[in-house]
Amino acid sequence: MPPIYRERMNEKKNYTYHLIAIFTVGVWGLTFISTKVLIANGLSPKEIFLLRFLIAYIGIWFISPRKLFANNWKDELWLLLGGITGGSVYFLTENMALGITLATNVAFIVCTAPLLTTIFSLMIYKKEKATRTLIGGSLMALVGVAMVVYNGSFVLKISPLGDCLTLVAALSWAFYSLIMKKMTGRYNTIFITRKIFFYGILTTLPVFMFQPWKADLSLLIQPSVLLNRTEKSGNGTRFQLYLSQSAVHFGRIGYPVG
Repeated sequence: MPPIYRERMNEKKNYTYHLIAIFTVGVWGLTFISTKVLIANGLSPKEIFLLRFLIAYIGIWFISPRKLFANNWKDELWLLLGGITGGSVYFLTENMALGITLATNVAFIVCTAPLLTTIFSLMIYKKEKATRTLIGGSLMALVGVAMVVYNGSFVLKISPLGDCLTLVAALSWAFYSLIMKKMTGRYNTIFITRKIFFYGILTTLPVFMFQPWKADLSLLIQPSVLLNRTEKSGNGTRFQLYLSQSAVHFGRIGYPVG
């Protein structure tokens, strides 16, 4: 096949990936609102997380390779850390923060995750270099996200606990992204995602030993809860480069939460 045709095919594939990422961003941006709705209906952050990952895990099992474990125990430990940083720690801290501080605060602080990922990547991987374009582009993107999220109606309402929890979530996601960078290429993407869901569920179960389930199970069949729970479970594939756009989508919705 001539090189020009191969290049065109690669361009079409890239467009497809970008469209999938944009769709994921659209759904991801709605989860800030969904969490607020679920909390308002009586579900706690840990209950939301557990239901979300259980539904996602069951759904992905049907399309995932039947392989149960990684090729070696070191990779399995990395996947466990991925489940903790990108699963239980990230979502529990983010969901708890949404119950304490403004959703706009959470959306904006979480958007620092790509910038934090870049900083940690530069510190860990010596081959990568911080160019002026990279730093300037990251900062401009962050400022742009802030302008869209707050949309000229900025209200300074700082909640130290809620904002700190959100920062922990952003840091956790940054470490998760570095772990995924290490694992990508070694294993099938769906296999990695399934393992993240599994370890996310596993590492959040001990929380229920100290804070038992309190929500009435009849809440789960209410239309508003059922819709939001299902919508939140459909985010298996996440693109780090597009994460900051979730806040932009959220800001454009203009939903009065917080």
